[in-house]
Amino acid sequence: MSTYALELKDLRKNFGKTEIIRGVNLAVNSGERVAVIGPNGAGKSTLFNLISGRFGPTSGDILLNGQAIQHKTPYEINRMGLSRSFQITNIFPKLSVFENLRCSVLWSLGYKYSFFKFLSGLKDANERTDQLLEMIRLDKKRDVLAVNLTYAEQRALEIGVTIAGGSDVILLDEPTAGMSKSETSRFIQLIKEVTVGKTLLTVEHDMGVVFGLADKIAVVVYGEVIAFDTPEAVRANAKVQEAYLGSSVADSQAGGH
Repeated sequence: MSTYALELKDLRKNFGKTEIIRGVNLAVNSGERVAVIGPNGAGKSTLFNLISGRFGPTSGDILLNGQAIQHKTPYEINRMGLSRSFQITNIFPKLSVFENLRCSVLWSLGYKYSFFKFLSGLKDANERTDQLLEMIRLDKKRDVLAVNLTYAEQRALEIGVTIAGGSDVILLDEPTAGMSKSETSRFIQLIKEVTVGKTLLTVEHDMGVVFGLADKIAVVVYGEVIAFDTPEAVRANAKVQEAYLGSSVADSQAGGH
């Protein structure tokens, strides 16, 4: 029997008497790109916080490659092969682009805590960091402090930091938020390239990004998954249109966006 990269079983989360996540079931195959969509307040961010260990569930199971992670800490989950980026860019502003990436690479190569004066001699870590710089197309900004990058470049750096640890499952929380259309288009291509062979879950509001990136779409409404299918099937789902997408689906069908 094959094991899912990520599986949620009857997952629930209450805050006090308020039930935010209401029995979510979701099974994501290895290598799939899944977009999680839904109206504001639907529970998408809470779902990400549960999967990444920021919150503990009230009940239910979260399996990463068949192993239960619902009671593990974020760093334990990360070491088991899941990395997450956040809505707000989360990098070290006073370190260079290269140094930001190398911090993440060190753990994946087993160096753990190392003194900075010795880092220049870590050939494998430096080579891996250079490879990542090229992948996220920031090799020309190698020595620039992260604080001096453009917004889109900072987001690209965060993607690099997220994948630097070698995780197989990547969670991206609204990766294109705040970008122009041209930046978004380039960023979708970047995400596709750097997540080849990896399992991707992304929360996204931009329907152009969703339909351009996802193999499958999970629609979350009031803490429940009301649909989980291919973009074409979700686009044609009357229940989804009524609950959330509405005219935006019709517009995307008409315009092809």
